[in-house]
Amino acid sequence: MTYETITVDVTDAIATITLSRPERMNACSLDMAGEINDALSMMEGARALIITGAGRGFCSGADLSARGERSISGGEGSYIALTRHYNPLMMSLARLNMPIITAVNGAAAGVGCSIGLCGDFVIAGRSGYFLQAFVNIGLVPDGGASWMLPRMVGKARATEMMMLGEKISAEKAADWGLIYKMVEDEVLQDEARALATRLANGPTVAYAVMRKNILTALENSYSEQLLAEAEGQRIAGGTADAMEGGLAFLEKRKPNFQGK
Repeated sequence: MTYETITVDVTDAIATITLSRPERMNACSLDMAGEINDALSMMEGARALIITGAGRGFCSGADLSARGERSISGGEGSYIALTRHYNPLMMSLARLNMPIITAVNGAAAGVGCSIGLCGDFVIAGRSGYFLQAFVNIGLVPDGGASWMLPRMVGKARATEMMMLGEKISAEKAADWGLIYKMVEDEVLQDEARALATRLANGPTVAYAVMRKNILTALENSYSEQLLAEAEGQRIAGGTADAMEGGLAFLEKRKPNFQGK
């Protein structure tokens, strides 16, 4: 399917969504949010997802320049945009049944910061940075940032990001443990692709259960999480990949997972 604000490619079981409004630093319009959400529902054959941005930025945030019925300015407009467009997108990313890698090139600001940090593995180029820009225009963080950041880097650093509204460089983000790693700009896409290839050749069902359990662990009690692990093990343990993994272990060879 052809989209206007993103490009989508699925090759060798790796899906790549590229935010493609380079003239606007890939500002996430309502149309872009909808197109990403639609693309996530059409990933047949994919076993890993890369999200990146075209041009010199990952995503500069929500598109505040839109006018008319696509405008998100004003309190009520923002509320409608979030509840009908951006929040459903973030939930779809959280619930996706495959690993996500975000390759952050340049700015990841506003809701673009949330999208950039949604990856199970966030790889940023040296020129990349993360910015909670909301306070600079008298707004509050959204896109799940106020839930996500304290859990990722703790209350003090999350408060710094949200209340001071200053850029967090890729190097600092890596030092904080906010992202998986920083790489040189010229190898960013190669690094993302190599990791995606490794994940696409892994036990896809088990990865999906892991994603769910990591998310619920942030809220569950210890006993609840033990049960979630047991239930997840029942699902993963019934797959062909689990059988193949067990045989490979006994036969002292590398497993050939099929994602089933």
